[in-house]
Amino acid sequence: MSLSALQLTGCGGGISSPFWGRRVCSLPRKERVKVRFVGDGNVRVYAMSSGNGNSPFKMNLNEYMVTLEKPLGIRFALSADGKIFVFSLKRGGNAERSRIVMVGDALKKASGASSGGKLIAVTDFGDAQKILGENSGSSSLVLERPFSPFPIHQLQNILDELEILFNRGRVPVATWNKTLLASNLKPTSGEGNGNSGFVTFSPKLLTSQGWKLLSAQSGNNGQLAAQKSGFGPPNGQLVCVFGEEESGDGEWGHGNFPLEEYVKALERSKGELYYNHSLGMQYSKITEQIYVGSCIQTEADVEHLANAGITAVLNFQSGIEAENWGINSNGINDSCQRFNILMINYPIRDANSFDLRKKLPFCVGLLLRLLKKNHRVYITCTTGFDRSPACVIAYLHWITDTSLHQAYNFVIGLHSCRPDRPAIAWATWDLIAMVEKGRHDGPATHAVTFVWNGHEGEDVSLVGDFTGNWKEPLKANHKGGPRYEVEVRLPQGKYYYKYIINGEWRHSTASPTERDERGNVNNVIEIGDTASVRPSMQHQKKDANIVKVIERQLTENERFTLAKAARCVAFSVCPIRLAPK
Repeated sequence: MSLSALQLTGCGGGISSPFWGRRVCSLPRKERVKVRFVGDGNVRVYAMSSGNGNSPFKMNLNEYMVTLEKPLGIRFALSADGKIFVFSLKRGGNAERSRIVMVGDALKKASGASSGGKLIAVTDFGDAQKILGENSGSSSLVLERPFSPFPIHQLQNILDELEILFNRGRVPVATWNKTLLASNLKPTSGEGNGNSGFVTFSPKLLTSQGWKLLSAQSGNNGQLAAQKSGFGPPNGQLVCVFGEEESGDGEWGHGNFPLEEYVKALERSKGELYYNHSLGMQYSKITEQIYVGSCIQTEADVEHLANAGITAVLNFQSGIEAENWGINSNGINDSCQRFNILMINYPIRDANSFDLRKKLPFCVGLLLRLLKKNHRVYITCTTGFDRSPACVIAYLHWITDTSLHQAYNFVIGLHSCRPDRPAIAWATWDLIAMVEKGRHDGPATHAVTFVWNGHEGEDVSLVGDFTGNWKEPLKANHKGGPRYEVEVRLPQGKYYYKYIINGEWRHSTASPTERDERGNVNNVIEIGDTASVRPSMQHQKKDANIVKVIERQLTENERFTLAKAARCVAFSVCPIRLAPK
């Protein structure tokens, strides 16, 4: 075993650690799992999904289990709050070849010969040390993926002289807490002067005062370590790094990705929202009658909402989602009934823009009906980041004659969220199409990229209903290889079109076709859809063309049409009883 004193930001685990003597925050989610196998015979990965209620494996939504042959090829790190997490992976090792283990994943459970093949909770360093101490056989690890990307760029430039010295046993132990030496930490024999090859710190080390105290101890071993390494004041929570004893140094890295690209991805992800279920129900007040937030987790949450004056809940979370997060939906529904709160469940698929777009008109209709009956409504999904605020924004846009831009900024200014703005714009044009019945005379609503895949060097033009009644072809741009593109902005409607290839009129076999009244085979595209009271998911026809929605200010006629359509949907919501049972 080799340990080194490194500094790194760590996050909480989910257990009480006897090593550090403190409680650590947990994520009390559970999910039943089923098994699938990937990789070669040395790697077995158990991936998550809903499964048989009798399954012996209980994991939360971010956990997975992988079975690896020894040596694992993993270096773990211990953080000050007792969390054991993946620090680095050996190039070509079993962990790296599993293609699922990532730096930053927390070790929650493990099994090996010493445990009789049974999974045991990893509560401190000693538990992990025992499993890693086995030299052969296989080991199953239950790891948890963090909510946010691991700050891997912090691992750069910290494998310095201090780590090299301690890994090779050339400097002695530095500690403020002598009781740590009587714990599961055991010295390892190393080359050099025979000193133990690791360093341990008590939590005091993580403060600037503790560092100064160590440096001020004249002749102290800690001062020697600090002076020899030039190691600056700690800025994180990493205590030590450890792994299996393997012959040779090997090559260790932080995953199968270019580090520079990962760092850039982290920079791009700054400001992203990450849902933390352990924080409990979080919500914001939008208006006197509208509240929006994350899922109701407990019956105590229902009581809290009742005390806040909530009389109706509009819930877009599916039953499978609730089960994944360990939520007792039946208990919450019963609690709502006891507190005289109307609960309406209308599932929308998470992170599914098409499903959200199709169901938004019905959701806004439900909300309008509830508000008309003077309910104070709590609108929720799982995270409170997407589906529920999207419904509120659509309501403000369609019913209160507020622009989408203003409604969006109003809601995100009151509640931290990232609703699907294009889905709201799509649903807006869908509603307008319902009244217009496909006859839209206003400005363009969609941008269509028409795609021709032919042969390099061809002369490609687009012609159709929208090109001066087939008389004004549009020249396509060559995008490399066989791909040619031309973008056209169009209002909602149905259009016939063809391509002119080197002077010859042809239709694309990669997009839908239809015969016109003269029997000619043309490509056809329908832009826009019609909202329905109870929408059904329809399989879209395969089409090489790319259609994107345009978000713009509505004309006066479009505003009138939208308001009419939204209210038509709202008062078509039938039969529904908008009162507590």
